[in-house]
Amino acid sequence: MKKLSKMFIALTCVGALLAGCGSGNTAQTPAPAQQPAQEQSNSGSTTKTSGEPVTAVGSTALQPLVEQAAKDFMAKNAGAQIQVQGGGSGTGLSQVASGAATIGNSDIFAEEKKGIPANELVDHKVAVVGMAAAVSPQVKVDNLTKQQLIDIFTGKITNWKDVGGEDMKITLVNRPKSSGTRATFSKFALDSKEEAEGITEDSSGTVRKIIAETPGAIGYLALSYFNDSVKALKLDGVEANAENITTNKYPVWAYEHMYTKGEATGDAKAFLDFILTDEVQKKTVTELGFLPITDMKVERDAEGKVTQK
Repeated sequence: MKKLSKMFIALTCVGALLAGCGSGNTAQTPAPAQQPAQEQSNSGSTTKTSGEPVTAVGSTALQPLVEQAAKDFMAKNAGAQIQVQGGGSGTGLSQVASGAATIGNSDIFAEEKKGIPANELVDHKVAVVGMAAAVSPQVKVDNLTKQQLIDIFTGKITNWKDVGGEDMKITLVNRPKSSGTRATFSKFALDSKEEAEGITEDSSGTVRKIIAETPGAIGYLALSYFNDSVKALKLDGVEANAENITTNKYPVWAYEHMYTKGEATGDAKAFLDFILTDEVQKKTVTELGFLPITDMKVERDAEGKVTQK
């Protein structure tokens, strides 16, 4: 009996120890308890973000829209990192093609830029922007024909008096060849004629400042950059406004592209999806002087062919 009692006591102790170990393992199992905490940290966000930096580089015409969208996206998504830089459309396309940037912002199709492997890039059209000839407020001219505009930018006309203005020297303010704004303006306003030498600046903001402060200056800007310091000229009597752009009555406009190398993933995809939401398209896009893609009544391909929607 004593032996049986000792054995019973021993078995009871072992059972107690095993029960203690089992209860310890249950307390240390983290998954069910931690899962809600992870969801809690993401509450209020439009999407889950990895926190991996996304760089969007290129077009300075598109830059104000991408910067504002990035600011709003990061405010809604704690931990998201969207870095926006200029440099021109050519730079944006080159950077995304080489993998140096996550997103390449461009005013032109990748197919239009030599040396860019367009077949490796995925196009995300996020808006449309009009572009117009910009002059200093001292210039007493409101309209130019296409031929007059071509003659001015190719250096054949050098004084405003020759196009109905005052006796004032014309100063050209150009963009570098990497600029998508230049490519668009040259193609649709200047019939791709070679521009004469002038002041050359890459930043749209700097171009606007130079035009505003230089009597007789003329350049070209995306409509998103116009303010009271510079004046937009009509082209063949047609004003550069939303109504005329959506129908192609005013032909100097471009899609705003955000290219990725391959399909967008992670935070880059979440950011691009955010830009295409009604919140951005119907508010931010229009407030900054762009047109939502959905407003266009025509479509245009990389060769410039326009078709009705």
